Amino acid sequence: MRVLIVEDEKRLAATLRDLMELSGYTADVSNDGESGLDNALSSIYDVIIMDVMLPRLSGFDAVRRLRAAGVSTPVLMLTARSEVSDKVEGLDCGADYYLTKPFEPRELTACVRALCRRQPELRSTDCLHCGDLQLDKASFTLSCGERSVRLSRKEYDLMELLMLNQHQIITKEMLLVKIWGYESDAEDNNVEVYISFLRKKLDHLRSRVKIKTIRMVGYCLEVPEDRPAEK
Repeated sequence: MRVLIVEDEKRLAATLRDLMELSGYTADVSNDGESGLDNALSSIYDVIIMDVMLPRLSGFDAVRRLRAAGVSTPVLMLTARSEVSDKVEGLDCGADYYLTKPFEPRELTACVRALCRRQPELRSTDCLHCGDLQLDKASFTLSCGERSVRLSRKEYDLMELLMLNQHQIITKEMLLVKIWGYESDAEDNNVEVYISFLRKKLDHLRSRVKIKTIRMVGYCLEVPEDRPAEK
């Protein structure tokens, strides 16, 4: 799961990033409203933590533009402005929750977890399924029947993204940004290496699900249809 933090106070932004990473999320930081909006419009994030008082573009305006563009990523407004009118404006502009500073770290992480659960793919279960595969989000375990294997963090993030979008092609560019982040210097070869790791694990599990390469584009999961029983 990837979180975008839009906060101009750099020490607080670093604290928020550490808090998110300790909670098991991957976090990116933007220090002004315009760059935060630009990153948010990519739709690669599962949750956005947005300050209100930002340089170049306020958090309220950034969320309005985000919603006007059709991006439905949950937004947690984090701000020192605690008046009821400010909370109402934040919610009316499209935010999903409003938390005032100073905040309790446990409350913040609980809010983020609650917003993550609103994602339709993640609402009802702690496991993802695709064909004969099951991915346990708590233990990073990929299973097929009686066989199972523990994934590294990057392997898990990659497999989760493929399973959440199992009917779509995921480009290499999307994988790089979603898993390694905007600021990473990772290249296509990094994606190819981890795809190779996952393919070996699928072979070890004897899964019928395969990772298909779409030449010059990216990857998708290939799930064979169940054969009808012979009469």
